[in-house]
Amino acid sequence: MVPPDAGGGLMRGDLLSDPVEGLDEALAVVDAFDEALVAGLLRPGPAQAAGVSGLAGAVAGTPLAARVAEAAEKAAAGTGGEDHFVALAAARNALLGSVHDALVQRIDEAVGRPVEGDETAGPEPVAAAPEEAANLLAAARSWLCDLARGGWRGLDHELVAGAAPVVAAMLPEPGMRRRAALLDGFAAELAASCPGATLERVPVRRWADLWSRALLLTVPGAAGAGAVGTVTGRLLPLGVDVQEHATAVQAQVHAVLEPAGGGAPRLVRASVSAPKPDTVVGAGLWQLLRPRMSLLGAVGEGRSAEVEAMPVTAEGDLLWDDALARTGEPADAFATARVMLSAAKAARVEPLDRHPVRIAVPVLLEGYAARDGEDGLAFEVAGRLLAVDTDRMPAAGPLTPEAVAASHACVGLLRWDAGEFLLQPLAVETTVRKKTVAVHAGAWAGGTSDKAGVRAEKAATDAVAVLRERAGRLLRT
Repeated sequence: MVPPDAGGGLMRGDLLSDPVEGLDEALAVVDAFDEALVAGLLRPGPAQAAGVSGLAGAVAGTPLAARVAEAAEKAAAGTGGEDHFVALAAARNALLGSVHDALVQRIDEAVGRPVEGDETAGPEPVAAAPEEAANLLAAARSWLCDLARGGWRGLDHELVAGAAPVVAAMLPEPGMRRRAALLDGFAAELAASCPGATLERVPVRRWADLWSRALLLTVPGAAGAGAVGTVTGRLLPLGVDVQEHATAVQAQVHAVLEPAGGGAPRLVRASVSAPKPDTVVGAGLWQLLRPRMSLLGAVGEGRSAEVEAMPVTAEGDLLWDDALARTGEPADAFATARVMLSAAKAARVEPLDRHPVRIAVPVLLEGYAARDGEDGLAFEVAGRLLAVDTDRMPAAGPLTPEAVAASHACVGLLRWDAGEFLLQPLAVETTVRKKTVAVHAGAWAGGTSDKAGVRAEKAATDAVAVLRERAGRLLRT
């Protein structure tokens, strides 16, 4: 997408449109197993038995072979136990992990970017869960196995309600909250879809993803360790990805880290999340997030950040602590991308997190032509089209589909969905009155004088003030 000596972005657009060998076959096996979960595995029919057996066949040449073969045999006969369902979930995760790895390898080839080798420190060993936590994990596993037996069409409120006491017992335990949040959200989604027999459309892949991930996280130690090291150096932000739900919001800053004392730059992320009322939307979201992470102020001002001994996970996630950071000099995201992006090392993904939906690789594109067709906006480079996912761009910033369509350079996240690569823009360069202007999705993160942003901030301030006043009134009564 850019000349090889330009320092950033995608090098080979053709690699992103060429088929990946074995990918369709692996996904077909996953789809067949997922369909088996729709009707449930209590009394599996021939089609369900074939879907389960296909999963065993796909991992026949791996260390999982014997356990999954036994699990498939038992599940196909309707006698699958908890260990068997865990083995099937592990096989499914391994297949999707292979898809993830193949796609990431294709991206690495297209971008020409190095990946951290095996010498990189991995996670510290995870201590076995205490006995009471093991009991909670067993209770969660039992509920998830009951779901698999009943199937999505067999959902009813009594079955789904089985998660409530497990979640309630997990939440007070700090080490269990990650799993509790997953179970709680999954159960709430299932409850909203009851009874399953009347559903017009079942979100087959999504629910199978949530089920298998939750089940694997019931294995003691599977949740992984926390920080595995620290980093010191200069953090150069590339852009902000905002993920918003009705009751929560998260901002994830993608950046390049220049280690102090030299060494290869690294791709890292820093995330902050907060609960929110559903009336706070748009630019008002930043009011909830700013107090929790000073990095957002640096991003909004177009500056770097200096970090010292900041904890970091093996996957490149900074465990942000404001006390370990200070705002640095001005830093332009496009300059960072052009000079450093293609040389920045990407951390490897932990086994349980290897899934195509997690792919989000920072890239730089230049020299493209925007094409707006029936399937939406796409960038054309050397005769190849790369779809642009404008739906992921947040309303909490000035970046719009119109600005993207008029751009000539873009820093974004390369993702994969529905069988194709997609680009989520984080920032674009466009021409306004013969001058190059950069428009960032996170430009309002630290505050803004933009008229639209100011209006949205004021509306959010008013909404929060009303909610606080009502909450205070309720507490007084």
